Amino acid sequence: MAVNILVVEDESIVRKDIERSLEKLGYHVIAQADNGERAIELARATKPDVALMDIQIKGNMTGIDTAEAIKQEMDIPVIYLTAFADEPTLNKAKITEPHGYILKPFKEIDLHTTIEMAIHKHGKEKEVRVENELLRSLTSFKSNANYLFIKHQSKLVKVNTSDIYYVEALKDYMQIVTSDMKYTIHATMKDIERKLPKTVFQRLHRSYIVNMDKIASISGGDVILADINKEIPVGGNYRDEFGERINIL
Repeated sequence: MAVNILVVEDESIVRKDIERSLEKLGYHVIAQADNGERAIELARATKPDVALMDIQIKGNMTGIDTAEAIKQEMDIPVIYLTAFADEPTLNKAKITEPHGYILKPFKEIDLHTTIEMAIHKHGKEKEVRVENELLRSLTSFKSNANYLFIKHQSKLVKVNTSDIYYVEALKDYMQIVTSDMKYTIHATMKDIERKLPKTVFQRLHRSYIVNMDKIASISGGDVILADINKEIPVGGNYRDEFGERINIL
């Protein structure tokens, strides 16, 4: 399916040259405008995949103003086309976080490469936003479910809480440990504590949460976990609460 492109350029000869190059490269020019106000109208109406935006256009809005409005309202990636490479212009353009910047006169290969990179980058940004929204929805409420979804290698992996042996704090990271895996995530102990069922898990130390069902024995001030032979210290602040939960004969 052809990529639809909005071209915003106020010099008709240059605009036609850009359109010819785009069509030659296999792109579809879905709309064209010579000022910012018209460009925004056409972006709303046509929903292009990419906007090619000249920075210096006639009218009340610069190309930078127009690009900012289009990106904020419609989340369309913008590539600047400009004959100006001076530092002030570049600094103004960078604020709007464009997906590309092409200097005139341009070569068709540069046009093609920049458009393809912009589409790829924008697609990845959307994937990250969707994933972040999902992660926020999964952590926005208290849950005692018997599973967690843990981000691992660009996927959300379902892990049964019964398979978790312990959770350990490692500076800015948390490590969730099962019999055969260690999942390292960005979180806090409080975040994880809220998600784990309190009937099974117990905070034993400022750096450890333990699955009570996995405890094989207690020796001195440490608990030893079954199967993995892991010793975990019981911190003084958590000793009384832990003592109330274990049955001693």
